Amino acid sequence: MSTTAVPDVAVAAVNEGFWTRTRKVGLVLVALGLLATVLFGALATGEQARFTLSEDAAGAALEVNGTVGAIVFGLITLAAGAAMLAGLPKRWFIPVLAVGLVAFVFSFLCWQVSAAPTGQNFMPLVNIVRGTFLLALPLIFGSLAGVLCERSGVVNVAIEGQLLMGAFSGALFGSISGSVWVGLIAAAIGGSFISLLLAVFSIRYLVDQVVMGIVLNLLAVGITGFLYERLMQTDAARYNSAPRFSNWEIPLLSEIPVLGPALFRGNIFLYLALLLVLVIHIALFRTRWGLRTRSVGEHPTAADTLGVKVLGLRYRNVIMAGAVAGIGGASYTLALFSFTKNMIGGKGFIALAALIFGRWSPTGALLAALFFGFADQLATYLGAINSVIPGQFLAMLPYLATILAVAGLVGRVRAPAADGKPYIKG
Repeated sequence: MSTTAVPDVAVAAVNEGFWTRTRKVGLVLVALGLLATVLFGALATGEQARFTLSEDAAGAALEVNGTVGAIVFGLITLAAGAAMLAGLPKRWFIPVLAVGLVAFVFSFLCWQVSAAPTGQNFMPLVNIVRGTFLLALPLIFGSLAGVLCERSGVVNVAIEGQLLMGAFSGALFGSISGSVWVGLIAAAIGGSFISLLLAVFSIRYLVDQVVMGIVLNLLAVGITGFLYERLMQTDAARYNSAPRFSNWEIPLLSEIPVLGPALFRGNIFLYLALLLVLVIHIALFRTRWGLRTRSVGEHPTAADTLGVKVLGLRYRNVIMAGAVAGIGGASYTLALFSFTKNMIGGKGFIALAALIFGRWSPTGALLAALFFGFADQLATYLGAINSVIPGQFLAMLPYLATILAVAGLVGRVRAPAADGKPYIKG
């Protein structure tokens, strides 16, 4: 065995050549660093860019000269790229990449904040962090639903439909009953309904899982759109005026600067999302259920041989995933907005991208969802300070970030081996 391993590694290294993934990413960071240093540095003004530690312009703040900050952070990005081009050890890839990207973002913000109109040249960090988590909530729930399904060997393209059905069910039954808790339960059932259809057709009848997911998304759009026009539009007071969950403040923790007000003065969906990430991660990698789930997603035949009921486990996990996504949909209608047609607006597909970007891990999915949530919040903030960047480009910023992350940053990833492959019991 040892005699063939070394040549294999050598051949792989020769085939990869000089332009390894690290060096390619380094080249991109060098280009971004030059862009930030030259362009952002030239466009920034000499005004102070203020990053306040509160929800407005008052209070303590981190201040930096716009031009100096744009250039310095641009140089940091450039240095990170140069380190990668020099042949950085693999274990340093993620930390150096993170430093380079964060520095690039701050260089961009130094330009934008310093060039903002007088009275608007500040960024309230509490609002940015809070907005990032709020916008990431449906992505967190949706990507967790994807983890549960795809770790079990079922591709879940129907996240969009599960979120939408959850949002609709939460709004409708919450309005009729006048109870947020009834709405929350109804949202979970609504998402589970879409998942049940996915499970039956893909597991029992062996329908192509990707095609089935797209069909279920269209079904959810059709059902919710029809009932919205027949019920909610005609009598919004009765069918589309669900009560809202209030914010719950956690003593002591809510006093932590920046993170405290943003994370520990939130609603139930924020706390539930973070709790589910922790619970699913522990369950997936530290329990018997998790071991069986991963074995079913990797090698269902071997799992079946060892006595695991493959089809039953897949049914349960897919339906449970629908309940999780349904609750994520309710984070819109039981906390923020009234229901409108197709209000999810593609967030289910971004959640699917977060799942891939997070490498089918609950914690990875959380970080990826926050990345996309930040892009969304950043677009909102730039619009509020009358940025010179066109509004149409700002609107597409979250989707552009999704494409760049999945196509350029995620690198080589491997889905569970049995993902999307029907299991036919012998």
